[in-house]
Amino acid sequence: MSTKEKSLNFIEQIIEEDIKNGLPTEQLHFRFPPEPNGYLHIGHASSICLNFGLGLRYNAPVNLRFDDTNPSKEEQEFVDAIKNDVEWLGYKWANEVYASDYFQQLYDWTIQLIKDGKAYVDSQTSEEMATQKGTPTTPGIDSPYRNRSVEENLDLFERMKKGEFEEGTHILRAKIDMTHTNMLMRDPIMYRIIKKSHHRTKNDWCIYPMYDWAHGESDYLESISHSFCTLEFLPHRELYDWFLDQIVADGNIRPKQREFARRNLSHTVVSKRKLARLVNEGHVNGWDDPRMSTISGMRRRGYTPTSIRNFADTIGIAKRDNLIDVSLLEFCVREDLNKITPRVMAVLDPVKLIITNYPEGQEEWLEAENNPEEEIMTYRQIPFSKELYIEQEDFKEEANSKFFRLTLGKEVRLKNAYIIKGESVVKDENGNIIEIHATYDPDSRSGSGSEASKRKVKGTIHWVSVSHAVEAEVRIYDRLFTDENPDGNKEVDFLEFVNPNSLTIVKGYLEPSLKEAKVGEQFQFQRIGYFCVDKESTTNNLIINKTVGLKDTWAKVETK
Repeated sequence: MSTKEKSLNFIEQIIEEDIKNGLPTEQLHFRFPPEPNGYLHIGHASSICLNFGLGLRYNAPVNLRFDDTNPSKEEQEFVDAIKNDVEWLGYKWANEVYASDYFQQLYDWTIQLIKDGKAYVDSQTSEEMATQKGTPTTPGIDSPYRNRSVEENLDLFERMKKGEFEEGTHILRAKIDMTHTNMLMRDPIMYRIIKKSHHRTKNDWCIYPMYDWAHGESDYLESISHSFCTLEFLPHRELYDWFLDQIVADGNIRPKQREFARRNLSHTVVSKRKLARLVNEGHVNGWDDPRMSTISGMRRRGYTPTSIRNFADTIGIAKRDNLIDVSLLEFCVREDLNKITPRVMAVLDPVKLIITNYPEGQEEWLEAENNPEEEIMTYRQIPFSKELYIEQEDFKEEANSKFFRLTLGKEVRLKNAYIIKGESVVKDENGNIIEIHATYDPDSRSGSGSEASKRKVKGTIHWVSVSHAVEAEVRIYDRLFTDENPDGNKEVDFLEFVNPNSLTIVKGYLEPSLKEAKVGEQFQFQRIGYFCVDKESTTNNLIINKTVGLKDTWAKVETK
């Protein structure tokens, strides 16, 4: 076996085996089929990367198909957001298609199934249907309407289509086997009445096909060769195949459904229903809130397409569901941003530092690297003056020998600038330090080439000139949930685990190079983390989102 063959995941092995058994590679065709009832989340990203990745690997088309069969929950807003997310991740679809494109064909096939005695209109209530369907250990019993005549079924179904009946009064079921061990095969529902305007077909239809009836048939109509879905659809495969048996013509490509495991992310939820609750109940500020597991939320937070694709590639495709530590995703984000973001200085918890021996009224512009990872180094100019802001945590009035930042009587280097020594402090009436006084060595400027500039000190801290600082609203994000698996305890509402400290807003002071920063621009705040400009930012109110810290503060990343 070659190295390439050893590296194949089980999905690729299925495809390779089909090719080996005679499937022409030009007949390979994949699809990504989201329902437009919410925004895509990180779980969808794995499916997107899988299907579009297969398209790239085999030079095969990939359809973007919207499973728009339930107008009660679906909106054009979600269609637009999904398209935006897939494009942002870097993929292009061969065809943009909709299950609603096939409503007439599905209806025509249904009429034939009724004529063949394989479908019937059931007029039971949902409670009656649930009772007669049985349990996994007891067989179901036939509906009292199961043996309606073909003529009566055709008449009732046509009247359902015309809107003569209210929602819930009738449904159409496939006639399969009420004693089947797979409960999905016990006369599954094919159509229900929904009197809502559809985002594409408007009020043309008031009967809508169920997922199981529409999905496989859409695959067939699009000549999809492999239909990949998550493990919860494994019991549906038998029904998927039964429906195809009723319509597939000899010689046509028959789709194959296969399943892969969900990769759930710790400290978050990926259920659209639960994400919608977070939005609708005000726990977050919309579907693209940077704390959300939605792709749009991650984009707004500053995650990159490359980092999400790398994450999907790292976790791979598996046959069993498992929980992935969010630290791994953050590792992928950090790794990518380190390569592409310019370095800047910002102070988020400031205390004033006054250099007492620096000339009054003097300022100078110092040179600093933009990004040491660049192949060709570029530089920016940063202003230096007598009064600076430094971080509160970078100073201790009294410190032990292991504290390498600023303290009284000891030296530290100001990044890209001078060596200073702490001399004294000024406190308010409550004993809080409001000013630090220090002296500087004027011959120690970084990069000057002087002997003093080459002196080694143990600590380097960042700073911002007070008179040049740009004020910004900085939004610091933490895990949205305090529990790593908020869905794990079914007896407790997942909202009980919402982290009340998932968002902290502080006033930050930034170097002036960020004054004209545009929405979406990304930076590394040196010694702090990675940040980006939020979409709500304006010329007069700069808003910055924290993307991820420089180091993982929650758990050690495991990449095994």
